[in-house]
Amino acid sequence: MEISAADVMKLRKATGAGMMDCKTALADAEGDFNRAIDIIREKGKLVASKRADRAANEGVVLAKVNESKKSGALLVLNCETDFVAKNESFVAFAQKILDTAIANNTTNLDAVKALVLDGRTVEDHIIEQTGIIGEKLDLPYFAKLDAETVVAYIHPGNKLSTLVGFNKPDVEVQVTKDIAMQVAAMNPVAVDKDDVPAETVAKELEIAKEKFRQEGKAEAMLDKISQGALVKFFKENTLLNQAFIKENKQTVAEFLKSTDKGLTVTAFYRYNLAD
Repeated sequence: MEISAADVMKLRKATGAGMMDCKTALADAEGDFNRAIDIIREKGKLVASKRADRAANEGVVLAKVNESKKSGALLVLNCETDFVAKNESFVAFAQKILDTAIANNTTNLDAVKALVLDGRTVEDHIIEQTGIIGEKLDLPYFAKLDAETVVAYIHPGNKLSTLVGFNKPDVEVQVTKDIAMQVAAMNPVAVDKDDVPAETVAKELEIAKEKFRQEGKAEAMLDKISQGALVKFFKENTLLNQAFIKENKQTVAEFLKSTDKGLTVTAFYRYNLAD
């Protein structure tokens, strides 16, 4: 049967599939528009199944705050190639998921996948887009952060993003941006030394002991000198104790106090596809 260009465009608008895929689906469905949509979705499931064991290491990392700047979210959408990751439609798809998650005050990854967009869940959309794009897509990570002020930073290229929360409202925009970029550049493991997981502390102590042991230090001295190495680790790897990247003569904590005596960071998230 003859398939009109108008019907093909209508199906393409509804599904995002390519022109030839839409034309083929309409022909297979004998012009039945709803059946053609189902055919495209079934193709997505088939492609997703075939590519399930493929590595999806490319993609985008996006972060955004709500209008009040008291809540934000960070989301990762993976694909197989950088070519797809840079595609405007792919980025827009990830952004739409993030926008919907923020609008619905979604708190975790499972809830994001269950969100309904245009009558179907996000998870179903991802399967459908797998068929349209021809690559494995995956939504592996989502984080939500609430605070008196929340800032989001996306590094150019959409491969690295951060979210940072502060303990006071209406923090100066440049201050929030500077700290969000500090987190992006310096990759701290925690806000302060008391927030570092116990297993990380134990691992760093053991690494330091072994290093000094290899250097020939006396066994009786290892505990004491390893504590010194731990202090250095905290200084280099906890946000508030790191040297501020724009003025390394002061720590991040000192910089924050110089702008507002009681200002501090309550929490942060950082995700880098290269890690």
